[in-house]
Amino acid sequence: MKAVILAAGEGTRMRPLTVARPKVMLPLANKPMLEHVVQACIQAGIKEFVMVTGYKEETIKAYFGDGNKWGVHIDYVTQEKQLGTAHAIGCARQYVDGRFVQLNGDMLVDPLHLEKLIKHNEAAVISVKAVENPSEFGVIVTEGDKVVRIIEKPLDPPAKTVNAGIYLFDTTIFDYIDKTQPSPRNEYEITDSMQMMVNDGIHVGFEPLTNIWLDVGRPWDMLDANKALLEKIKSKCEGTVEPMATLHGDVVIGEGTIVRNGAYIIGPVVIGKNCDIGPNCFIRPSTSIGNNVHIGNGVEVKNCVIMDGTKIGHLTYIGDSVVGYSCNFGAGTKVANLRHDGKNIKSVIKGKRVDTGRRKLGVIMGDDVHTGINTSINVGVVIENGGGTKPGEVLMQ
Repeated sequence: MKAVILAAGEGTRMRPLTVARPKVMLPLANKPMLEHVVQACIQAGIKEFVMVTGYKEETIKAYFGDGNKWGVHIDYVTQEKQLGTAHAIGCARQYVDGRFVQLNGDMLVDPLHLEKLIKHNEAAVISVKAVENPSEFGVIVTEGDKVVRIIEKPLDPPAKTVNAGIYLFDTTIFDYIDKTQPSPRNEYEITDSMQMMVNDGIHVGFEPLTNIWLDVGRPWDMLDANKALLEKIKSKCEGTVEPMATLHGDVVIGEGTIVRNGAYIIGPVVIGKNCDIGPNCFIRPSTSIGNNVHIGNGVEVKNCVIMDGTKIGHLTYIGDSVVGYSCNFGAGTKVANLRHDGKNIKSVIKGKRVDTGRRKLGVIMGDDVHTGINTSINVGVVIENGGGTKPGEVLMQ
């Protein structure tokens, strides 16, 4: 059994976080999200991988290599142009000679589900999830143990079971990929390939997904995924905690990190290597702090993803935010994360204001951003890579 993982796209909706790296290499709980997918497969007993890469693929190859670090073997194939899921899976055919699981590199999945999936023996199996808003997904209509119809984002859904984007295939799928025509959005869709299999009388099965299933498609989705992963951690300290620091709950502290007196940390929290934490700071639950990060005096951080090399010196508040690599917060920088009227916060994706569906959201900050002292950042603001503010500046959407 092999796993084919699609990891070729940039993730343009995730900008500016993906300017320097593909989406699948963004960190969750201090590991690239792609590594969490690989580890779920390993826990399900899968040891052979094919990664379909493209955008900035060198970052993926440099991190994972041949897979030896994880006790697995990884092959790579480049998808020169991102032409849809069927095209991406078709790129892997030279490395596949039997049944295989197919996943996306930006999706968190429970290994127990993968264990159930690989026990099927149909030519193709779709993972399905029951949801309340099926019109936003591909809807799967079933009869008995078979899939009979796949409908993409129907206005009047005939069922509440949707396509979760995790599949089991045998090599029959490649014959149908070859027959697949471009969709209205000019992409080759694997669901079209599977519908042709159904039409030809081939048994396409399904496996309900009842546990974790998180698709990270927008920057703020990282907060939900990060929280879900941190809920599984257990306390571990490889650094130094001074005697007057206070740790509650599960907190992971990396090698070379010092947590100074007066720091107050409520887990689940993970802190990377060679960090300088405190004195007299407050780190609240569901926060991941990367390597070589400084959290200084009078700083409060809550429910955030803080990436490597960022410095948050003193007298700063950051809540419900995603902060890129090597940023620097001037003293007194404040990030708002809640509207006065309590309504959902809007942010910007690809130049358009969208409803995030969240009551709390702070800043989405790219890499190498520097704020001046006493900067105020309003809810949902996006700051591009290399951006900055003047002392006392107020940033609005």
